[in-house]
Amino acid sequence: MKPAVSGLESEFPGKVVAKLVDATSPDARQAIPTLGFKTHGLVIRSPKGEVLFKQPDHHVKMDEVRKEIASILKKGS
Repeated sequence: MKPAVSGLESEFPGKVVAKLVDATSPDARQAIPTLGFKTHGLVIRSPKGEVLFKQPDHHVKMDEVRKEIASILKKGS
């Protein structure tokens, strides 16, 4: 897992769980097109698995991801 992604757990302690999913696994290969990704991406899901935010492939911008997480957490408070 890239350090920026794994670091989200320490930036938002007790609030974020980072998980790396192999994009070549059967489940991921089915999910990738439904998420609008070509090969991979970053997805923020609710505890129930609902997609709350996503960025595709090589367009992931960690500043935007952090901002979105903060916004989602604020709404949940």
